[in-house]
Amino acid sequence: MKPKTTLIKNANIVNEKVIFKGDILIEGEFIKEIGESISAKSSDVHVIDAEGKYLLPGAIDDQVHFREPGLTKKATIETESKAAIAGGITSFIEMPNTNPQTTTIEQLERKFDIAAKSSSANYSFMFGGTNDNLEEILKVDPKTVAGLKLFLGSSTGNMLVDDVKVLEKIFKSTKLLISVHCEDEATIKKNFQEHFETYGDDIPVKYHPIIRSEEACYLSSSNAIKLAKKTGARLHVFHLSTGKETSLFSNKIPLKDKSITAEVCIHHLWFSDADYDKKGTFIKWNPAVKTDKDREQLWEALLDDRIDVIATDHAPHTIDEKNNVYTQAPSGGPLVQHALPAMLEMYHRGKISIEKIVEKMCHNPAILFQIEKRGYIKEGYFADLVLVDLNNPWTVNKDNILYKCGWSPFEGTTFKSRITHTFVNGSLVYQNAKFNGVKSAKRLTFSR
Repeated sequence: MKPKTTLIKNANIVNEKVIFKGDILIEGEFIKEIGESISAKSSDVHVIDAEGKYLLPGAIDDQVHFREPGLTKKATIETESKAAIAGGITSFIEMPNTNPQTTTIEQLERKFDIAAKSSSANYSFMFGGTNDNLEEILKVDPKTVAGLKLFLGSSTGNMLVDDVKVLEKIFKSTKLLISVHCEDEATIKKNFQEHFETYGDDIPVKYHPIIRSEEACYLSSSNAIKLAKKTGARLHVFHLSTGKETSLFSNKIPLKDKSITAEVCIHHLWFSDADYDKKGTFIKWNPAVKTDKDREQLWEALLDDRIDVIATDHAPHTIDEKNNVYTQAPSGGPLVQHALPAMLEMYHRGKISIEKIVEKMCHNPAILFQIEKRGYIKEGYFADLVLVDLNNPWTVNKDNILYKCGWSPFEGTTFKSRITHTFVNGSLVYQNAKFNGVKSAKRLTFSR
């Protein structure tokens, strides 16, 4: 279905570090015109009066786990992409630890086929590196695939790359952006064994950040960065969780010129180890949510640009799975529906400006991954747009959670801000808590 011509009037437009009041004309899939006052040229134009609302570029989430194929009791691309657009995320990059794993070109294309039929948001996928698939890695086209994902610490799906020689060969051989999960396996195993000997399977979850410790994170991150510097690889370190790791990254040059970049996730900016007693395994993530001091240092690094992007690491599991004892409860939780509202809550608390949220969730993922014509409100760009009412409070509960898993770590939280409209490629796909049944998503492309 061809998108209508839409005119958004009187919006507070947030783009490239400024907020200005204006109108936006959407024609087909693209932003046709941006101006102070644009008139509808015909009665066919769909006019939205956005008086008092803020218009943001659609957010780009560079790290999600939508669990398809193979793990669809937890989530599907269809269910989670709908939750994403309800949360103002219009594009996502999904991870390779599905079943089967995305470690061959055949499996990669299978995922693209699934998304083409069922995704409500624009999509790309990470190709997964293993100890023995370098030949397949070298077949990946950087213009049509987001990048390469390496697990340097074991996590859901067990795709651990632990052969040092293989790792160096991958870093030397590929021009793909390499994204890494950094936790040192030997350190984790040692810490786990000590706690297991004391508690058995029922280790109190408050010890999760002691088991998956600051030392485990720093050792792995610092080694990956050394290897990237040695080989000239383009490295992106996912989900920093410690203050110590922030010292490994620089704000001395613009993002577009960086060869080593970093991401922080919503949960590491929101929760701390003080929340384990109340939330238990429902805030068990890898890497672990750590101390309040770590959280503050992550915020500092985010705001001074040592950390480049905010993402979710959306990783749903069923309630039954999460209700298990420590050793059986998987790590991860769902976040795409609530990530932007959570960051806007931090704006209300005076922690971050709206312009900075847009920079870290919209502009910077587009720069970092060299995504074509997205992440900004610019004439000629795809009309991936989100209208936000900053003063329309709502409380997260089972009735309004859209994830297939049916729960959220934010249950009971009241957010002041509400996403009222989401456009994907010029089509209004979500409006006032209702989906319009339009599938307008596209495969992301990259200007590399």
